[in-house]
Amino acid sequence: MSSTQAQAEESKPAENKLWGGRFTGGLDPLMEAYNESLSYDREFHAQDIDGSMAWARANKDVGILTEKEFKEIERGFAIVRKEWDIKTFEIKPGVDEDIHTANERRLAEVIGQTIAGKLHTGRSRNDQIATDLRLWVREKLREIEDKLTALLQTIVSRAETEIDFLMPGYTHLQRAQPVRWSHWLLSYGFFFAADFKRLRNVIEDLNICPLGAGALSGNVFGIDRESIGRELGFDGLCWNSMNAVSDRDFLLETMNWGSRFMGHVSRIAMDLCIYSSQESGFVKLADAYSTGSSLMPQKKNPDALELLRGKSGQMHGLLSGFTSTLNSLPSCYNKDMQEGTPTIISTIHLLSTSIQILTGVLSTLTVNPSNMLKALEPSMLATELADYLVKKGVPFRETHHISGRVVALAEKRRKGMDELEVGEFQGVDRRFGDDVKDCFDQEAAVERRTVKGGTARESVKEQIEGLKRLLETKQMPAWSVEE
Repeated sequence: MSSTQAQAEESKPAENKLWGGRFTGGLDPLMEAYNESLSYDREFHAQDIDGSMAWARANKDVGILTEKEFKEIERGFAIVRKEWDIKTFEIKPGVDEDIHTANERRLAEVIGQTIAGKLHTGRSRNDQIATDLRLWVREKLREIEDKLTALLQTIVSRAETEIDFLMPGYTHLQRAQPVRWSHWLLSYGFFFAADFKRLRNVIEDLNICPLGAGALSGNVFGIDRESIGRELGFDGLCWNSMNAVSDRDFLLETMNWGSRFMGHVSRIAMDLCIYSSQESGFVKLADAYSTGSSLMPQKKNPDALELLRGKSGQMHGLLSGFTSTLNSLPSCYNKDMQEGTPTIISTIHLLSTSIQILTGVLSTLTVNPSNMLKALEPSMLATELADYLVKKGVPFRETHHISGRVVALAEKRRKGMDELEVGEFQGVDRRFGDDVKDCFDQEAAVERRTVKGGTARESVKEQIEGLKRLLETKQMPAWSVEE
């Protein structure tokens, strides 16, 4: 007999194991460590107690527990909860396999096994962990909703106070047309506003109660699942007991939301990396979100932004990994699902910290509007020339070609387009008038975009008000297209 087998024979399942009665031999110590989940699902200690109290009350209502026994369980769990809160709860390695085992083991030490042993009547760890997960994820997503609100408030505040700043708008990383700095901020504000709406949908979808599903087939004691759901703050119940214990789609939906959100974070982080470079100099990050070089003393690196960009890849990996874990699983509960617990904990931590870091970056960075103005080249107003001729009745396809010829002429003569003489414009096309030079006013070009969603001051103010309504009503604003 190997030493590992001998250890396993000697370590028969402890009496407090919720599954120990079936087994006469012990676990391989490596398997004991491989199987345990308390190292991470201890995060759900409060939710596990909440679920157990709702379960105890339901069992009291059908006569499984007496009023006195219920009060003892209530008293015992108050002690256990306090021990977790003040960090005096003593974990027993090799005994406490998971948060359910640990809480019930400690409850039995406080009030005695006779009463504590009745708590699990009709319940399985399958519906217990499904309930704990939904309660915990719901709480954490509501906290993330609050943090996302703070991020949107930061964007709205800066957009409102810095509405006068003009900057280049980019496509393909090439300077394209002049826009307002506020307009750029709001472009991400509406990405995050859409994320806000989707997050509320995720919270709504997950908020149904699986408790009472048992291992897979339900409960024989006539417990009232509706009262359990109400006590735990759920909006409804899982319809099917087999589905209730096997459903982890709400974790995937949370991760999918996180993946889309972090995709948006990575994009604003990339823009700000470029804008904070010495080549652009549009913004300067606060020291709190920058680091230096170990070799080059002059360096100030945008590490917060680079980490945000990198964390988006980690988030995509978490989603991909757990999607693969769930793929092709047979029906009902399987231990593979345990891997969802550390994955969702990592997801929530990544999202929560990333939102706070991005909010910190945006609320503390310094804007350099003079550098933004310097970057506004006359060639960025080539479209204004085309639009000028459109207003004279020239088809746009023709005006686009004419404007391109003016760009080529300016390059040939090594001039800015605004430095060309009126005669030079008219040499390209006779329809250019003496007022053609008016096209080369950056502020005026921005102000001409008065369409809803455009860059004109009033259009930007309207967008700001839209986000303010979102923050006030928690509903995504939309422009009506009704007459």
